[in-house]
Amino acid sequence: MPDYQKTKVACYLGLVTQAISANFAPLLFLNFHNDYDISLGNIALISTFFFFTQLLVDLFCAKFVDRIGYRVCIVTSEICAAAGLVGLAFLPDLLPNPFTGIIISVIIYAVGSGLIEVLCSPIIEACPFKNKEATMSLLHSFYCWGAAATILISSLFFFLFGMNSWKWLAVMWALIPAINIYNFATCPIEHLVNDRNGMGVRQLFRTPVVWLAICLMICSGASELAMAQWASAYAEAALGLSKTFGDLIGPCMFAITMGIARVLYGKFGEKIDLTKFMLVSGVLCVLSYLLAGLSAMPILGLIGCIICGFSVGIMWPGSISITVPRIPKGGTALFALLAVAGDMGGAFGPSMVGYFSQQAGDNLRVGLLTGCIFPLIMLAALIAMRKMAR
Repeated sequence: MPDYQKTKVACYLGLVTQAISANFAPLLFLNFHNDYDISLGNIALISTFFFFTQLLVDLFCAKFVDRIGYRVCIVTSEICAAAGLVGLAFLPDLLPNPFTGIIISVIIYAVGSGLIEVLCSPIIEACPFKNKEATMSLLHSFYCWGAAATILISSLFFFLFGMNSWKWLAVMWALIPAINIYNFATCPIEHLVNDRNGMGVRQLFRTPVVWLAICLMICSGASELAMAQWASAYAEAALGLSKTFGDLIGPCMFAITMGIARVLYGKFGEKIDLTKFMLVSGVLCVLSYLLAGLSAMPILGLIGCIICGFSVGIMWPGSISITVPRIPKGGTALFALLAVAGDMGGAFGPSMVGYFSQQAGDNLRVGLLTGCIFPLIMLAALIAMRKMAR
């Protein structure tokens, strides 16, 4: 009997690796600016390169992963993540232009992150676990714990050893994907659809429920990242906290409450109707954005940010879990398409909040208030999908 628990552990560490890849470099932005004299405009491009590379990898996976094989691709993901993090420590000093070294490193570990994002979900879905929805939710909770741990441990490391020691920390973080190379190389891995009979992207686009699923994923990504990306700035603006405490109370608490929601569903998922849980979460998300945008008391606005983390926790994994059974032959292409949609929402949501904040005279409350649109659209898509299923 294959030991699928080993597969589960490998995927959990894969999501932790993805969290490190997404959250470590942003903690160093000011350091890059001061040490390497990189303009803030170029610093902003670091995140752009990361998410754009992930999007390209998602599209690549939709077409080629089934031909190459899950194991080769997922092992490659860990190699890229480890190599990119190590490169981040050394390439900026080795190359004539430090910014070029940073971007090369970011692109390398973004390839790993993109492969992890697309492949870990179908790998878990293909394993013979009893409650797939709960297992999927628990899997995605490890991204939250990884994000919180990255912020907490990095902040503690910088406090103890100083910001100038960040290169050692980059190498230390690279140990996690390096160790996980062995896990993915040796664990049992099944395929979602046998004999490569999975649907292609064109076939998927001709399936009406796919368009609802894409809408769900865009709104899930936007609802999550619109608040997550601005939580630190909101904490500083609302309570006048330092950057360190702003990071700990803003994005760190957001990640923790999001992880709690996913663990709770992972534990009690068998007793809960997933669609109803997502509908309640959507309503709670609307209320949290209203609280952050309209509350006259700063502390209530901050509570709204933290509640938002809990409310969006089930959205991304839940959208995957309610879509996959409706399209049983979707295969890897379906997961890749959903990942693309989620990343699109993750790119669009924070940008929209920033744009409307700027239009309102740099008023972040107005920007966050516009974020209500994403959970509202998600609620409409969920109701439509529920009616279609009936």
